[in-house]
Amino acid sequence: MDTKLTYKDAGVDTKEGERAVDLMKPHVKKTFNENVLTGLGGFGSLFKLDTSSMTEPVLVSGTDGVGTKLKIAFLMDKHDTVGIDCVAMCVNDVLCQGAKPLFFLDYIATGKVQAEKIAEIVKGIADGCSQSGSALVGGETAEMPDFYQDGEYDMAGFSVGVVDRNKMITGANITKGNKVIGIASSGIHSNGYSLVRKVFFDKMQMKVTDYVEELGMTLGEALLTPTKIYANACNAVLSKHQANGIIHITGGGFFENIPRIIPKGLGVKINVGTWEVPAIFSYIKQCGNIEQMDMFSTYNMGVGMMMIVPESDAEAVIETLRNAGETADLIGEIIEGEGVTLC
Repeated sequence: MDTKLTYKDAGVDTKEGERAVDLMKPHVKKTFNENVLTGLGGFGSLFKLDTSSMTEPVLVSGTDGVGTKLKIAFLMDKHDTVGIDCVAMCVNDVLCQGAKPLFFLDYIATGKVQAEKIAEIVKGIADGCSQSGSALVGGETAEMPDFYQDGEYDMAGFSVGVVDRNKMITGANITKGNKVIGIASSGIHSNGYSLVRKVFFDKMQMKVTDYVEELGMTLGEALLTPTKIYANACNAVLSKHQANGIIHITGGGFFENIPRIIPKGLGVKINVGTWEVPAIFSYIKQCGNIEQMDMFSTYNMGVGMMMIVPESDAEAVIETLRNAGETADLIGEIIEGEGVTLC
């Protein structure tokens, strides 16, 4: 007689998946607001859109993942912060258009669902949503046996925000003489981890548990520091001031991200040394013997987000950011030419 097989025999445990949902529910529900019209478990998520204060509402969306930073989480067996990174990478992009984040969805794929681990990941996602003012309205946990190595997973997120069309920030209003304000990052954020791993684990043969005097913590703690979410910073500024451009410094560092919104015929001069560069970047540079240009081409170098504002507003914007708890500095200006110049 042929042996009868079940889905569990194939590596998919639906009961463990159900248990994961039960464990994550309290984290998800804390992000809900009056606009969320559905609970967990529906085929689609419903979110009531209030645009009564807008003349021409425009939805702004963004999607991203965490990249190989997840490998640090695997090594440390710590999974409650990478969800913040996932939210940050999506939301910070949406903020650059001047949008207010509304809701977020996540996708987690793993070889074998472990309920407690999935709940830890979702807790981080919920924490990121709370920081950004987003409701976590839905998601998917996919169990894919034989596709991922044991204990590993990947995740991605999707953020939706809204902005009135007449308040959209596109970079079109940027002019010569505008000032560049840098808002501090929390560290590496979620880009450049392939090089990080090459430097520390391959070249230096270090472990995540190694205590690094220069960093004041273990290597793993420094590398797993969550990406900063700039929703409060943007809200504080845009409620009072004009911003001609907002730039999220992600993969590609200064040289790829800044030109994305600069009008043709204009360039940006960045005055290196006008802000504090976190020790982790000096440590990467030292250990990897990496050139300065490569550092600025890969990492945020301590500036997670930039705002381009009229010269007359620069001091007031910096004061607003500092009053909102941010570390902000005047780091450059818009000049004639093209590209990014480090001075």
